[in-house]
Amino acid sequence: MVEYTIDYDDKFKKTIKKLDQSVKIKVKKQIKKIVDDPKIGKPMRNVRKGTREVYVKPYRLSYYYSEDKKLIVFLDFYHKDKQ
Repeated sequence: MVEYTIDYDDKFKKTIKKLDQSVKIKVKKQIKKIVDDPKIGKPMRNVRKGTREVYVKPYRLSYYYSEDKKLIVFLDFYHKDKQ
């Protein structure tokens, strides 16, 4: 199993702090899945090219993943209607 360096963007940390506990649990589960297999997220295109997203109903969890650098950076967590 490959070890990745995990980092969190300041915007991501700020957003997560505001969430209620039930949503935080869902986010933690998705983060574990991403760390186990960073390719599970949907690759984004255009402006957000190079990032990936996973769905955490009704939110989206955005992250950057680099296999070369062995790095995963969690970027944003937002409601799907506010893209």
